[in-house]
Amino acid sequence: MTLIRLQKILAQAGIASRREAEKIITAGRVKVNGATITELGTKANPEKDLIQIDGNELSLSEKKVYYLLNKPTGYVTTMKDPQGRPTVAKLISLIKERVYPVGRLDYDTSGLLLITNDGNLANAMTHPKKEIDKCYEVKVAGIPSKEALIKLQKGIMLDDGMTAPARVRILKKEGTRAWLEIIIHEGRNRQVRRMCEAIGHKVIKLKRVRFGPLTLANTVPGKVRKLTQDELNKLRDLI
Repeated sequence: MTLIRLQKILAQAGIASRREAEKIITAGRVKVNGATITELGTKANPEKDLIQIDGNELSLSEKKVYYLLNKPTGYVTTMKDPQGRPTVAKLISLIKERVYPVGRLDYDTSGLLLITNDGNLANAMTHPKKEIDKCYEVKVAGIPSKEALIKLQKGIMLDDGMTAPARVRILKKEGTRAWLEIIIHEGRNRQVRRMCEAIGHKVIKLKRVRFGPLTLANTVPGKVRKLTQDELNKLRDLI
């Protein structure tokens, strides 16, 4: 393999976009064969040279892939289920690489799931300190009052503690029911359902429509597609 610019190697490994990779290099976080590199344009051979980022060895042995799945209800977000329920593995069976979902949606929740084999990106997308937005469209029984919405916006006490402030608004009303948009950055188990139940409104339908910069655009329920380069760049810039 010929010598390749370090920022390109980092981008190909799924560490960051090239622009962010340049910042990582100039910050002195990259070593090649034990020597700290800060000069942009430095080249290396990823097959022969020892490349480290923050002390961790970089590996290009496995091609990093990135997909978006529009999960229907009736599937669990695991690759295997001891109860024999349908899993998202069935929906992504045509992907050749060994991949896994980032985070999870419960059995009765539909919508956006990021699928990848990039552990660094997956960890960053789900790390609490990153506070990456998850946007849901929620159909609830009853019409929440202004006071109820304010409770969700400020944070509400659940059995596992107070939630972080959320962005909440009514999208539309359908008779005695309402569609809400709820944006949170936490990832507790069945959190949105429990938040709505805490203000007295049972969830009828729940769909995740956005995760960070990713949306369900051009993805029908039950289908999976590759992320575009623009989407991937936005993800890397975000993390």
